[in-house]
Amino acid sequence: MKPFLRLAFIAGIAGATLAATAARAEKADRDKPVNLEADRVSVDDVKKVQIFEGNVQLVKGTLTIRAERIVVTQDDDGYQRGVATGGGGTPARFRQKREGVDEYIEGEAERIEHDAKGEKTEFFNRAWVKSGLDEVRGQFISYDARTENYFVTSGPNGTRAKPGSGERVRAVIQPKNKEAGAAVAPPASGVVVTPLKGAANISNPRQETAQ
Repeated sequence: MKPFLRLAFIAGIAGATLAATAARAEKADRDKPVNLEADRVSVDDVKKVQIFEGNVQLVKGTLTIRAERIVVTQDDDGYQRGVATGGGGTPARFRQKREGVDEYIEGEAERIEHDAKGEKTEFFNRAWVKSGLDEVRGQFISYDARTENYFVTSGPNGTRAKPGSGERVRAVIQPKNKEAGAAVAPPASGVVVTPLKGAANISNPRQETAQ
């Protein structure tokens, strides 16, 4: 399997830029309509704001976002932006098929913001993203589907964690081929690479994330 991520640590901000070598999101999704389900819905047609609450599911092609609350706004060109938040200790969850392969990019965080126009998804607080066997964890993850780049930091909103906080960017990056599996390269300086527990199944939004 080709590597999902190429990790390069950025000095001075204790963050990481991750370039996906083959992780482009499904292209057809950009032209699909947005479908939402929830227990409660509030609509403001003047401001073009829709608020969905209670076991919310947003579907756009192969893209699925599940959360306790999703606020959707629409610009003058008809593009939607969704802000999803978890609740009751359960994070918001994201899942989208990769272009050309039967694999999915999936992730979770306390808050997920998805911009349909810019094809960018941002994960805030206790963020986790996985594709294939590769995964990354931090306090903030930004994924740009157009450039196929990830930006991950140990602090909130793209910042560096406070000294002594213990927060680190953590990643598991698999070898390029099976033969290379026996010889795992040491982690780059400043990067903590540890076995990370996977997220709960995205099909069950009420299930707690394994700790």
